Amino acid sequence: MNTPEETLDPEDWEATRILAHQMIDDSIRHLDDVRSRAVWQDMPDHVRAHFAMPAPKVPQPLSAVYAELQTYLLPYSMGNIHPRFWGWYMGSGNFTGALGDFLAAVDGSNLGGGTTGAALIDAQVVGWFKEIMGFPASASGTLTSGGSMANMVAHTVARNAKAGVDVRAQGILAMPQPLRFYASDQVHSCHQKALEVLGLGAVALTEVRSDDHQRMDVAALEAAIKADIAAGIKPACVIGTAGTTNTGAMDDLQAIASICKRHGIWFHVDGCIGALLRIAPRNKAMVDGIEQADSIALDPHKWLHTPFEAGCVLIRDAQLHFETFEMHGDYLQMQTRGLIAGTFLADYSFELSRGFKALKIWMSLKENGVAKFGRLIDQNIEQAQYLERRILAEQKLELVAPVGLNIVCFRYANGRSDEAGLKALNTEIMLRSQESGLAVPSDTTVAGKHCLRVAINNHRTTRADLDLFIDAVLKVGAQIEAEAGVKA
Repeated sequence: MNTPEETLDPEDWEATRILAHQMIDDSIRHLDDVRSRAVWQDMPDHVRAHFAMPAPKVPQPLSAVYAELQTYLLPYSMGNIHPRFWGWYMGSGNFTGALGDFLAAVDGSNLGGGTTGAALIDAQVVGWFKEIMGFPASASGTLTSGGSMANMVAHTVARNAKAGVDVRAQGILAMPQPLRFYASDQVHSCHQKALEVLGLGAVALTEVRSDDHQRMDVAALEAAIKADIAAGIKPACVIGTAGTTNTGAMDDLQAIASICKRHGIWFHVDGCIGALLRIAPRNKAMVDGIEQADSIALDPHKWLHTPFEAGCVLIRDAQLHFETFEMHGDYLQMQTRGLIAGTFLADYSFELSRGFKALKIWMSLKENGVAKFGRLIDQNIEQAQYLERRILAEQKLELVAPVGLNIVCFRYANGRSDEAGLKALNTEIMLRSQESGLAVPSDTTVAGKHCLRVAINNHRTTRADLDLFIDAVLKVGAQIEAEAGVKA
């Protein structure tokens, strides 16, 4: 039996071209009309049921597949492209980056490595980040899925560098001393998760107390290091946070760098929120000292507004970075000529299969220039300061944490001090804001106070959007109090 051969290429390229053009046109309208839509809306039951259907067994026209997405996907997105999305810390994407993702998929290269234009673009983008962060050209780095993986890569290199044995060959049980990593009590949870995965356990992370501005207390750090040395525990790494997730607080990176140098400790900076302040003309001094780090994690999908996903880690010692991850099977032997020659990118991370995420970063930076992204960072910080002033001017609102960057933590208080009641009230304000489609704030707890959290990491946000939100918070807060019988 001679079975006909098949392909996934369309039978009618012309019809596909017409539909693809329609997709582009619809996408442009989707972005152009973003302000006319709700930031977010909940999904009705029939939409949830639609995505519970079994796998398709028969083909259907691509036009029908696309129509399905228009009905069931686009109306129910996260909303982070909207100018009033301030929940968590997302970035708002950009159209050129979306085109970059499309073109990267068409190119189809696996960025594990190889002698390709895609590999050169990947290396060039990492080189740009080294330049931006003040790292030498001899340093190393790799693009990652995001900040969690960037920090994971850095901690793996730091662990191996400080283990005291060849941990790749002998494992962590062969280490002569337990290792200790230090961070403020505001550190992102991905660091503990990384140390757990690396076999060191949560016990390896000491959370140093923070001050009343949520910055690491460097005197407490020094004391913790000395106590561990006396107890036979080896201080391995200090994690300085350039922009905490809760409030945007900036650790004193220069002071931490000095402590690390004095004790011979690896200095890592989690700069997933704030590292790119280096390009902000009015606020770059906030990250002075970051250039002294042994490793830095940063997120292009935040303040460079690269469409998800895109992270990066830089490692000062390229040889240590290479020795931590390099491994080749018989099926992947390096050559001096041909396709598998030169630097192999997978030798610097966990992943052999790597998408071409560099292209969307490369295109956006080429189109706009680094300076424009720096101005947009300054713009977001100015907007946070404006929001702070609006909050301080309203008697019913309470600022919960100092605004040092672009994250504003506040709550509707109206003179009340009952924490349980205030938590319920402000949670309801947040949920009604989201469900109405007006805005998406998140919530958090700072120094025991539950509050609303507005992270302004959005190139589409204007001051008018912030005014609209504050007016809504005051209105909704008063409505909830009236429903509960609370007098204004």
